[in-house]
Amino acid sequence: MTVEIPPIISVDDHVVEPPHLWREWLPSRYQDSGPRIVRAPYEMVPENGWPFRMATSGPETDWWVYEDLRYAIVVGMASAGRKPEEIGKEPVGYDQMRPGFYEPKARLADMDINHVERSLCFPTFPRFCGQTFHEAADRDLALACIHAYNNWMVEEWCGDSGGRLIPLCLIPLWDAKLAAAEVRRNAARGVRAVAFSELPAKLGLPSLHDTERRWDPLFRACEETGTVLCMHIGSSSQFLTTSADAPTSVRIAITAVNSQMAMADWLLSGVLARFPTLKVAFSESQIGWMPYLFERADRVWRMGNAASGLPPEITEPPSSYVAGRVFGCFFEDDFGLASRHAIGVDQITFESDYPHQDTTWPNTRAYAEHAMKELPSEDIDKIVRTNAIRMLELPPSLPG
Repeated sequence: MTVEIPPIISVDDHVVEPPHLWREWLPSRYQDSGPRIVRAPYEMVPENGWPFRMATSGPETDWWVYEDLRYAIVVGMASAGRKPEEIGKEPVGYDQMRPGFYEPKARLADMDINHVERSLCFPTFPRFCGQTFHEAADRDLALACIHAYNNWMVEEWCGDSGGRLIPLCLIPLWDAKLAAAEVRRNAARGVRAVAFSELPAKLGLPSLHDTERRWDPLFRACEETGTVLCMHIGSSSQFLTTSADAPTSVRIAITAVNSQMAMADWLLSGVLARFPTLKVAFSESQIGWMPYLFERADRVWRMGNAASGLPPEITEPPSSYVAGRVFGCFFEDDFGLASRHAIGVDQITFESDYPHQDTTWPNTRAYAEHAMKELPSEDIDKIVRTNAIRMLELPPSLPG
């Protein structure tokens, strides 16, 4: 028997920024120095790391040029519609992409194909939480680039979508007070999601355990505006692996380790206790590992070992701070679905990861029908739709 899957709200997709973004949305004084696209040759690099670089001759592709950065998009980040054997390590230019990767009307058409009603999209060139601008030399220009991105996200990417494209904004990671101001600026126009790093200390930033509590202005702004901190896998600019000679498949298989470390920080830092309505989402993290982290953190708390350094504000089991506030996001995790009650059905959200190589597009509904065929309709509705509505404070239905 085929189960009924309601229109899906995907809480993790991706947008490839169109070439005109910073050229048109930056103030005129910055337009010549902001990110821009040039066509130039590339060559493949045999050693580990980014698999290609700009060259003086050879096949050409589109390159983002910004300060000293030369960045082309690897095909795995823009691969929806390709066969697996067509997804390698080479770069992909805009002329090789589906228009839905970067054009909002075409994106809506691809969402229609996939039974996706609404979609929250992470950036590509800025990286998952805006690391590109955090690493820039000119902070004034970087801040202007973030403002321009957010204005484009709200007004152009999402603006004419009838609420189907959900805005996700960036913050200046280097200054929590500026970040708080940007959260408030965007919340005033309806934004309820901001990108944050899963492991900020890996970016040279304060951790969640920082005794000076330098993130508090940001956390306070998010709590007061109902803005969710969305932490995409890889937003620490690192992916763990087991050895230098391990194939890429090993790194891909264990990406959720990043989210497990991040979850330990959130459960055991005291931040959730100090900000009792703050919401966080672990984007593209999968969910099957979550019950163990809850159980382990609770045991550490129960032991009460003086050497554990537990913050005194954690007065209840760490897992007690999860309900209604800590969300896991998955695209394909049968074991996680089987463990949904140990996680909390109300804490699980669904995604299609379009247009990355892991995407279930155009078969996201088909996967849900198969994986959720034994679930009661109430659980299905929460997982594919109503939990996202609650998390992001969305209207229950679209206008018209």
